Amino acid sequence: MQRRDVLLGYYQAMLSANGPRNWWPAKTPFEVCVGAVLTQNTAWKGVEKALSNLEQAGALDPHTIHALSLPELERLIHPAGFFRLKARRLRNLLDYLSASCDFDLGLLADRDMTDVRGELLEVSGIGPETADSILCYALQMPSFVVDAYTRRILSRHGLLPEDADYEETRDFFMDVLDPDPAFLGDFHAQLVGVGNQYCKTRNQLCHTCPLGSFLS
Repeated sequence: MQRRDVLLGYYQAMLSANGPRNWWPAKTPFEVCVGAVLTQNTAWKGVEKALSNLEQAGALDPHTIHALSLPELERLIHPAGFFRLKARRLRNLLDYLSASCDFDLGLLADRDMTDVRGELLEVSGIGPETADSILCYALQMPSFVVDAYTRRILSRHGLLPEDADYEETRDFFMDVLDPDPAFLGDFHAQLVGVGNQYCKTRNQLCHTCPLGSFLS
């Protein structure tokens, strides 16, 4: 079976079991960018608290948050963990967005995806997963997001070796799937859901997993 058919079979199985994931939860594209940094190495629950703090402080406006002092930014995003590191990384991203488009994300969205991705990856603290999250969910560009759940599922299903790197894993999807941002985003979100609920590090629930039948 062709790789495209295999991947579409996986997607359809997850979609049938769970319906659309409606991810990323955010009110604005800019909030997606902020959340993409805050969610690094932490659970989403803490990110929600940090975003709530920023919203209550009126700091989910790009110009307002950019004007905050570093200590104030650290205080507001504290629930997301690694708050000092993330405050610096978020400030770096804000500096880039200010310089590249004056926080008009529509201007970035109209540019070539490869160019914007390259620029994001040059921002200190913005790795491939964060960059692709911004591209796909904030800018609505057809970039596939790879995370630990994706790697784990593909490895356990024998689709890619366990040591496959980020770009190899990303290309595994993007080389054969249609460049539809909504589809690629939901596919990633479906894998996150399966990884979180069934394909756990320990005590995986293959017998009830939507993808369990593919393990024969």
